[in-house]
This record gives sequence, structure tokens and C-alpha cells, in this order.
Amino acid sequence: MSISAYKRTIRESESPRQIEARVFARITGAMDFFRADYEAAGDRIARTAVLGQGLRTAIGQNRQLWVRLREDLTSDANALPETLRANLLSISMWVDRTCEAVIGGGAGLGALIDVNQNILAGLTSQRPALSTVDTSHGPESRAEAL
Repeated sequence: MSISAYKRTIRESESPRQIEARVFARITGAMDFFRADYEAAGDRIARTAVLGQGLRTAIGQNRQLWVRLREDLTSDANALPETLRANLLSISMWVDRTCEAVIGGGAGLGALIDVNQNILAGLTSQRPALSTVDTSHGPESRAEAL
């Protein structure tokens, strides 16, 4: 089966909630792959090097995910309770600011990962075990496994 046929089958067989969980898991796993190196970096210059190894891409994907969630949350067609929508919108604005800080070499990567893990737990009713995924082939292996 071709990759495009496989992807189409997944889209057709997964619920929107399952798709959101899969995307959150992939992006969160990619960010978590770089967490130890980023937090061990002594300054912004050292953190910039970690960003250049692939973390910047993962942060950009995380930011885009939350932008799309924000667009969905502000839609009149969104069926979530108003209070939940407001809380998620507030989180999305915090995520945007924190992504910007991390891309600039600042603090916040661990907090972004924690927020995503909590959202993922709500989507799947369990907390992901990111540490059990084989990362010997880089961040892509962790992201693909999730």
C-alpha cells in the first residue's frame, strides 16, 4: 500500500479526537527529544545550537497546532462548552508567547511539553509514556512512534 493510501486510511478510520491526540503526541515527542540538551545549555547561544538541531522545527509545529486550535475554538461551529473554550484560548495565547521565548533561547520548553502532555492526557484519558520510545534514530523516530 502506498504511503498516501495509508494516510488516507488513517484519516478515514480515526475520529477527530484521535487525530488531535496523534498530532499532539508527535509534536510533544519531538520537543521532548531535545528537552535535556536545551535545559542543560548554559546560555542563549548554546540553546540556539539545540534549536538548530531540530527543536526550532518542533516548536514551529507546536505553534502552528495551537494556532489551528485557536481558529477552531473561535468558530461558531465549535461545540465545546464556553468555559472550556475560553480556558483553551487562554492557554493557546500563553503557548504562542512561550514558543516565541523558546525560539529566542529563553525558558519555557519544559512548560510547553507539560501543557501538551496534559492536553494529550485529556484527549486519550492517559498520560503518554514518552520515555519508553526508542530515540536512537533522532527526534523523527520518537515522533513517528507516537
